[in-house]
Amino acid sequence: MAYALRYHPEVAEEDLPDIPVNLRQRLARSIEARLTTRPEHYGTPLRGSLKGYWKLRVGDYRVVFKLAGTEVRVLAILHRKTVYEAVTRRLG
Repeated sequence: MAYALRYHPEVAEEDLPDIPVNLRQRLARSIEARLTTRPEHYGTPLRGSLKGYWKLRVGDYRVVFKLAGTEVRVLAILHRKTVYEAVTRRLG
């Protein structure tokens, strides 16, 4: 089953401009290859206040997403040190 990708507006506005170009390409390849085919296989479920969300690890960056039927809703693509704070802020 193919999944459609939907991005939170702040991903393009805030997350991607701060990521170096070579890492952006690596992230794009990983997202396209993994999250559009088998997100529940490649992702890891989050716990605590982010229960129901998943993460995909790509080097030091994390892609936080939620599965909604045949959609993968990407909430954030940030460095591992700041991603969870940003996700919590975007949800609240």
